Amino acid sequence: MRLLIVDDHPVVVTGCRAIFAGRPEIETFDVRCGEEGVEAYFALGADLALIDVNLPDISGFEVIRRICARAAQARLVGFSMNADPAVAARAIEVGARAYLTKSDPPEVFLEAVDALMAGGEYLTPAMASEIAFLNARSAGALSERESEILARLAAGRSWPDIAADLGVSYKTIAGNCAVLKSKLGARTNQDLVRIAVETRR
Repeated sequence: MRLLIVDDHPVVVTGCRAIFAGRPEIETFDVRCGEEGVEAYFALGADLALIDVNLPDISGFEVIRRICARAAQARLVGFSMNADPAVAARAIEVGARAYLTKSDPPEVFLEAVDALMAGGEYLTPAMASEIAFLNARSAGALSERESEILARLAAGRSWPDIAADLGVSYKTIAGNCAVLKSKLGARTNQDLVRIAVETRR
C-alpha cells in the first residue's frame, strides 16, 4: 500500500517513516505543503494519507476537504501536536477517518492505518471520550431516556434487550441510538458502545 505523509517538519516525517519501516507492505511518500498534498494523493494513487492539520500554505483541514470532495471514500488521518478534542472533531467533520496526535505511541499509528485499510475509522479511547463530552455539551444534555440507553449499552445490553428493559419498541431504541450517535460524535454502533463504556468510567 502507498502511504502519503503531508507534513512540513523533516523530523516528523523521518519519525513517521521509521514507524512504518518495519512494515514492508507499506511504501511511504512525503510532501511538505497542503497544495502538493492534494495533488500528490491522486498522482501517487495513495491508499492512505497522514495529514498535519497545520501546514504552511493551506490548512490540513482544507487538504482533507479537497481530497474528500474528489474521492469520498479516501482514507485520511488528521494529525497534529494539538490534543484538543475540538481540533480532532473538526478533522473528522471535514472527512478524516482518524485523528492522531504526534505524541501518540508508534503502535497507535500502526493500529490506525490497519483500521482504515480494513474499512473502519480510528480514535484512541481517550480522544473518543473527550470528543463525546465535547459534542454532548455543544448539542445539549442527554435526555433521561438517552442516559438510560447509554448506561445499558455500557453494561453490554443489546438493542432488543434495552427495548424490553424499557418497555418500548426496537424501532424506538434504534431512533434513540441514532440521536445519541449524532450527539456524541459516534460514526458507527460500535463507536457508540465504546463511548458508552468510556463515559461510564
